[in-house]
Amino acid sequence: MIGPSIEIKGTVTGDEDLLIQGKVEGTIDLGAHELTVGESGKVNADIIARIVRIDGEVSGDVRGNEMVMISRSGNVRGNITAPRMTLEDGAIFKGAIDMNPGEPAAKVALAPKASVEAGSSAPELDLKSG
Repeated sequence: MIGPSIEIKGTVTGDEDLLIQGKVEGTIDLGAHELTVGESGKVNADIIARIVRIDGEVSGDVRGNEMVMISRSGNVRGNITAPRMTLEDGAIFKGAIDMNPGEPAAKVALAPKASVEAGSSAPELDLKSG
């Protein structure tokens, strides 16, 4: 666990589940494990984990190899790639979601991202509730 008074800048990796209640800036790579950003957690990083649960604030791209869940107290600004996605009523999300449950997560993660030209009419997903 990264407690509420802890601040980390850099790369966080590991072979176990992690709960973040403090601040992390950089990258988080827990590919085969679960990451939970607690309600007091503030993350400014790209995230890769098997399951990602977000109850706090995340600014960065999120890749869940199995699932990404944003709770009603969660606030995410960034793109999400996962075969399954849960967004609870009240959650704040600004970004894009890439889901393709028909492909294995490894293929989804390795697929090149589509680029959007400036001035394009592609819509931006902005879900807010409350």
